[in-house]
Amino acid sequence: MSSFNRRIFILALATLTGCGFQPAYGPDGPATALQGRIRAADPIDRNGFQLVKRLEDRLGQPTDAAYDLDYTITTNAVSVAVTTEQEITRFNVEGRVSFTVKDAATEKKVTSGSVDSFTSYSATGTVVSTLSAEKDAYARLMTILADQIVTRLVATSAGWAK
Repeated sequence: MSSFNRRIFILALATLTGCGFQPAYGPDGPATALQGRIRAADPIDRNGFQLVKRLEDRLGQPTDAAYDLDYTITTNAVSVAVTTEQEITRFNVEGRVSFTVKDAATEKKVTSGSVDSFTSYSATGTVVSTLSAEKDAYARLMTILADQIVTRLVATSAGWAK
């Protein structure tokens, strides 16, 4: 059995410090410049509302917005389980968000990209339970996509956030 070795931990810490590693959310980390500084475009539908809500949960309410985030959401429901009686029992909800972050003062694009993922829901219950499951699947999808956007923004923020 191996036990925790402090020498390995200290050596790893020294190696990370020497290579310029800096925690994204640490003091003066690159991601701290994003907190409360990115204003997402106003949502126009339920998916947009869920996406913006999650972005604001992760990045903070925009109080002094230095950046504007524009986005385009596309979703598609695909039947993935069909019985021999041709009844659909399961759906995948595929989604993609293309986004662009611009400097609010100059309108200059600072970063852009797209993220995609999927969720699923069952259509085997009552009409009400199926509609509820569908609604929940779309909400989960928007949470996943917003988290991916935040990860991209944090990963690239050292190059453009001030």
